[in-house]
Amino acid sequence: MILKDLFFKGMSFQEFLESAEDVYKEKIEKIKDSINMDKKLVNKIKIIQKKIYILAFAEDWCPDCQINLPGVSFICDLNSNINLRIVSREGNEEALNKYKLHGKPKIPTFIIMDEDFEELGVFIELPTILREIINRGNEAEILVSKRKYKKGEYSKNTIDDVLKIIGF
Repeated sequence: MILKDLFFKGMSFQEFLESAEDVYKEKIEKIKDSINMDKKLVNKIKIIQKKIYILAFAEDWCPDCQINLPGVSFICDLNSNINLRIVSREGNEEALNKYKLHGKPKIPTFIIMDEDFEELGVFIELPTILREIINRGNEAEILVSKRKYKKGEYSKNTIDDVLKIIGF
């Protein structure tokens, strides 16, 4: 199935939230409510003129999805040119084959596409900054960073990664 078809079969962030179990929904909402962006970045997002489609492979039970989906949804709330649709990983493994990490499909996987549904880039599982910290191998730094990440303190980094893919 092509990405465009999957995109239009996906659900909105609100539909995803409404279908989530309460405990997961609360965490997602808490992280989204805690996103605090500086005005400069908010204005930068608001002026994006091109149509962008973001197809997310996600599950409500997945901690990385609970942490990263709110940031992507935040971008979409600021600019109606940026559209997010969410599909389950289950049943769509074949579409994720190209994006596997260490031989496994990871979630969330955000495929960012232009107005013609041509792929611009992909965000997989973790923000770049956290991946870099993990790769450095300093256990204390990793522990502190993962705690912050689990609280949603890297949402801005997820947003930055997605904006870089979009070209801003």
